[in-house]
Amino acid sequence: MTQQPALAIAGGTAAEIADSVRDLIEAGALAPRDALPPVRLLARRLDVNRNTVVAAYGLLARSGAVVGQGRAGTRVAAHAPVPQEGPVAHDGRGAAEDLRDVGTGNPAAELIPDLAPALHAAVGRPVLYGEPVIDRGLEAWARDWMAPDVPDGFRLTVTSGAVDAVERLLAQALTRDDAVALEDPCFLASIHVTRLGGYRAVAVPVDDEGMTVDGLRAALAHGVRAVIGTPRAQNPTGVSLSARRAGQLRAVLAEHPYVLVVEDDYYSLLSRRPFHSIVGPGHRRWALVRSVSKFIGPDICLALVASDAETASRMAMRLSPGTTWVSHLLQRTAHALLADAVTRGAIERAGAHYAARNEAFAARLARHGVQAQTGDGVNLWVGLPALAREVGERLKERRWLVRTGDEFRLDASAGPSHHLRLTVHDLGDAEAEALAADIADAVAAAGVRG
Repeated sequence: MTQQPALAIAGGTAAEIADSVRDLIEAGALAPRDALPPVRLLARRLDVNRNTVVAAYGLLARSGAVVGQGRAGTRVAAHAPVPQEGPVAHDGRGAAEDLRDVGTGNPAAELIPDLAPALHAAVGRPVLYGEPVIDRGLEAWARDWMAPDVPDGFRLTVTSGAVDAVERLLAQALTRDDAVALEDPCFLASIHVTRLGGYRAVAVPVDDEGMTVDGLRAALAHGVRAVIGTPRAQNPTGVSLSARRAGQLRAVLAEHPYVLVVEDDYYSLLSRRPFHSIVGPGHRRWALVRSVSKFIGPDICLALVASDAETASRMAMRLSPGTTWVSHLLQRTAHALLADAVTRGAIERAGAHYAARNEAFAARLARHGVQAQTGDGVNLWVGLPALAREVGERLKERRWLVRTGDEFRLDASAGPSHHLRLTVHDLGDAEAEALAADIADAVAAAGVRG
């Protein structure tokens, strides 16, 4: 008779037992959600102390291989795929080319500056091993840009985009199973980075003024070692921190000066809102991240990070000169664009365009009896008097692909979402009117069914 996978676990030390379980998982003998033997039973079978098995299961949990479920025991981890930004995943029903995707989150291609002149200007002498990690021109420009919004004595780092920055910031400060406070609903990439790093996400609700005070206080009481927040154009809601709320959050964080606070100001130059920081003057571990992807293009995969000196030093260890630095061609290209007055004017107009198109679409929805509160950002967050999944299914029947708020939720106990996140800035007037009418019809149909 074939031995049951769980009975094949072997070893006499915690490390040996953990390695044995990993081998069984990698061989497919233990599948996601399979239960591991109870601690007492496995300890008796292996003739080891119960604490040895507890330690082995702890090693596996910290590595992300298993999940402890209290009285329900310990099971092999099953990591559900996290939705990604970009085109909405198509389930195969109907021809994809017949569906209009209004959930991409993409900026308008025609509003991204022409890269050709900047690329030409970026080509210069070769950059060799051992040279400064940050292009001197970009560093000087970035210091002037960041200085008004961060504490004195900050250090600059350049990373391959905002997601890379957040991943590096968490990696230098946390270990597996550490808790991280994330906004709820949350930016998809932040959820993805947290799960890949093996950290535990703690949901902090977001209201019309940003991350809530009670939510942050509860997360800190839960023992989070890092907080990731969005000061402007929070994705997906479009909410920006008010001055009042930022001050309240600074007061809460003042009691936790060594908790890493990461502010992802990805929308920066496009934003219609002022910047308000939650980092107080005495906070010891902090970083402000500003990506260039939304205004000079996702393919210029670069972000600037201003942080305290200790955090910058730890990040620098992973960005070696000439080997793991961000390409100087990208840095020079970004600097050429950002320092150009014509390009900055175009970025300003792009921000106004996104705001105007979202406001116009919200007005169309209002005329059809659906209320949407416009915030800041490329997307529009639409509240519904019906379940978002139901509305999304009916919109698919009308050839629209949308993102429901369920994809951005961290706290499953809050129930299903009543929101859609729409990217409508590139719709013509006829398309916009058709979508608004179809949303109203889908809401009515979903409400009747409910």
